Amino acid sequence: RSSDLAKLWKTKRRVKDLDQIHQDMIPENARKLLKQEVDFDMVGNAQHYCLHCARYFVDLKSMKDHFQTKVHKRRLKKLREEPYTQAEAERAAGMGSYIPPKKVVVTTQPVEEDMS
Repeated sequence: RSSDLAKLWKTKRRVKDLDQIHQDMIPENARKLLKQEVDFDMVGNAQHYCLHCARYFVDLKSMKDHFQTKVHKRRLKKLREEPYTQAEAERAAGMGSYIPPKKVVVTTQPVEEDMS
Protein backbone atom coordinates (compact mmCIF):
# COMPACT_ATOMS: atom_id res chain seq x y z
CA ARG A 1 0.00 0.00 0.00
CA SER A 2 2.81 2.42 0.75
CA SER A 3 4.29 1.73 -2.70
CA ASP A 4 0.95 2.73 -4.29
CA LEU A 5 1.06 6.01 -2.41
CA ALA A 6 4.66 6.57 -3.47
CA LYS A 7 3.72 5.96 -7.12
CA LEU A 8 0.88 8.43 -6.83
CA TRP A 9 3.15 11.29 -5.74
CA LYS A 10 6.13 10.62 -8.03
CA THR A 11 6.86 13.60 -10.24
CA LYS A 12 9.74 12.31 -12.36
CA ARG A 13 7.57 11.61 -15.39
CA ARG A 14 4.92 14.21 -14.66
CA VAL A 15 3.26 15.59 -17.77
CA LYS A 16 1.12 18.68 -18.20
CA ASP A 17 -2.56 18.34 -17.41
CA LEU A 18 -5.12 18.77 -20.17
CA ASP A 19 -6.30 22.16 -18.94
CA GLN A 20 -2.69 23.43 -18.98
CA ILE A 21 -2.32 22.19 -22.56
CA HIS A 22 -5.55 23.97 -23.50
CA GLN A 23 -3.95 27.17 -22.19
CA ASP A 24 -0.88 26.43 -24.34
CA MET A 25 -3.12 25.97 -27.40
CA ILE A 26 -4.27 29.60 -27.28
CA PRO A 27 -2.67 31.06 -30.46
CA GLU A 28 -0.56 33.63 -28.60
CA ASN A 29 0.90 31.01 -26.23
CA ALA A 30 1.26 28.43 -29.00
CA ARG A 31 3.30 30.83 -31.12
CA LYS A 32 5.73 31.36 -28.22
CA LEU A 33 6.12 27.62 -27.60
CA LEU A 34 6.59 26.67 -31.24
CA LYS A 35 9.07 29.50 -31.97
CA GLN A 36 11.37 29.17 -28.98
CA GLU A 37 14.91 30.45 -28.97
CA VAL A 38 17.70 27.89 -29.17
CA ASP A 39 18.30 26.44 -25.71
CA PHE A 40 21.25 24.05 -25.54
CA ASP A 41 20.02 22.56 -22.25
CA MET A 42 16.75 21.29 -23.77
CA VAL A 43 16.28 18.22 -25.94
CA GLY A 44 16.74 19.12 -29.61
CA ASN A 45 17.76 22.65 -28.55
CA ALA A 46 14.04 23.38 -27.89
CA GLN A 47 13.31 23.54 -31.63
CA HIS A 48 11.04 20.49 -32.03
CA TYR A 49 8.10 20.71 -29.62
CA CYS A 50 4.78 18.84 -29.74
CA LEU A 51 2.23 21.33 -28.47
CA HIS A 52 -0.45 18.74 -27.66
CA CYS A 53 1.77 16.30 -25.77
CA ALA A 54 4.08 18.95 -24.25
CA ARG A 55 7.20 17.06 -25.36
CA TYR A 56 10.48 18.07 -26.95
CA PHE A 57 12.07 15.94 -29.67
CA VAL A 58 15.66 15.51 -30.86
CA ASP A 59 14.92 16.19 -34.53
CA LEU A 60 12.15 16.80 -37.04
CA LYS A 61 11.96 13.15 -38.12
CA SER A 62 11.34 11.88 -34.58
CA MET A 63 8.65 14.54 -34.09
CA LYS A 64 6.93 13.52 -37.35
CA ASP A 65 7.10 9.87 -36.27
CA HIS A 66 5.54 10.86 -32.95
CA PHE A 67 2.59 12.47 -34.79
CA GLN A 68 1.70 9.00 -36.14
CA THR A 69 1.78 7.21 -32.76
CA LYS A 70 -1.17 6.09 -30.67
CA VAL A 71 0.01 8.21 -27.76
CA HIS A 72 -0.30 11.41 -29.80
CA LYS A 73 -3.63 10.43 -31.33
CA ARG A 74 -5.08 9.57 -27.91
CA ARG A 75 -3.93 12.93 -26.57
CA LEU A 76 -5.65 14.72 -29.48
CA LYS A 77 -8.85 12.81 -28.73
CA LYS A 78 -8.72 13.80 -25.04
CA LEU A 79 -8.10 17.44 -25.96
CA ARG A 80 -11.27 17.60 -28.06
CA GLU A 81 -13.36 18.09 -24.91
CA GLU A 82 -13.48 21.56 -23.43
CA PRO A 83 -11.62 21.83 -20.09
CA TYR A 84 -13.59 21.41 -16.87
CA THR A 85 -14.52 24.76 -15.26
CA GLN A 86 -15.75 25.94 -11.88
CA ALA A 87 -19.13 26.87 -13.42
CA GLU A 88 -19.51 23.30 -14.68
CA ALA A 89 -18.69 21.97 -11.20
CA GLU A 90 -21.39 24.16 -9.68
CA ARG A 91 -23.95 22.96 -12.25
CA ALA A 92 -23.01 19.34 -11.48
CA ALA A 93 -23.62 20.04 -7.77
CA GLY A 94 -27.17 21.18 -8.52
CA MET A 95 -26.57 24.93 -8.70
CA GLY A 96 -27.87 25.38 -12.23
CA SER A 97 -28.99 23.43 -15.26
CA TYR A 98 -26.66 20.98 -16.98
CA ILE A 99 -24.95 22.10 -20.17
CA PRO A 100 -22.97 19.39 -21.99
CA PRO A 101 -19.29 20.19 -22.59
CA LYS A 102 -18.47 21.69 -25.97
CA LYS A 103 -16.22 19.95 -28.47
CA VAL A 104 -13.04 21.72 -29.53
CA VAL A 105 -11.50 21.12 -32.95
CA VAL A 106 -7.94 19.87 -32.42
CA THR A 107 -5.56 19.01 -35.25
CA THR A 108 -1.88 18.15 -35.29
CA GLN A 109 0.29 21.24 -35.46
CA PRO A 110 1.84 22.21 -38.80
CA VAL A 111 5.50 21.30 -39.28
CA GLU A 112 8.01 23.64 -40.89
CA GLU A 113 10.21 21.65 -43.28
CA ASP A 114 12.93 24.27 -43.68
CA MET A 115 14.25 23.79 -40.15
CA SER A 116 17.40 21.69 -39.91
